[in-house]
Amino acid sequence: MARYTESVCRQCRREGTKLFLKGNRCYTEKCSLDKRHTIPGQHGQGRMRRPSEYGMQLREKQKVRRTYGVLESQFKKYYDMAVNMRGVTGDNMLQLLERRLDNVVYRLGFGDSRPMARQLVNHGHITVDGKKVDIPSYIVKPGQVISLRDNARQFAGIKQLREEGSAKPIPKWLELDAPNLTGRVAVLPQREDIDLSVQEHLIVEFYSR
Repeated sequence: MARYTESVCRQCRREGTKLFLKGNRCYTEKCSLDKRHTIPGQHGQGRMRRPSEYGMQLREKQKVRRTYGVLESQFKKYYDMAVNMRGVTGDNMLQLLERRLDNVVYRLGFGDSRPMARQLVNHGHITVDGKKVDIPSYIVKPGQVISLRDNARQFAGIKQLREEGSAKPIPKWLELDAPNLTGRVAVLPQREDIDLSVQEHLIVEFYSR
């Protein structure tokens, strides 16, 4: 499957905002966005140009897609699923993305970043209701319990989580039992529970053209 192999910091610079793709590094002075404010490419072309309506819609779509680390075809599928759900399409789409297993693992603090959380899932270190699940796009449901397998509990970052708890706040739709390294999906996430600064209605407009 195709995947992005260049520096992920370029993606943050392109969108002009932190996507937290490198975990804790993004909170330090080493963050590339803090050190370099230009858009990637020769001389940051077009930085001062006023974006068109299409351009603004595209940037919002790319911002969300890159934050969750999904390909264009996958992202379009989430949009199509959201359209067929009850409620607001933009909210439904973000809810589906939040319920991805790799994102839930990240939100619980098992991984410093979504790419790290995805690697934990891909390598078979995560269980859902006691069964190994190695599909990052698996959609979790309320009541399901996410745990780390025994072979992953000795990782340095995981041991620290177990002893000190999560360094970042846990969304209220999730419940974390740090000493036992398990998490539970309490309820479906609502829009106010998703700390993503994005205008999702522009994404809906992008695909509705």
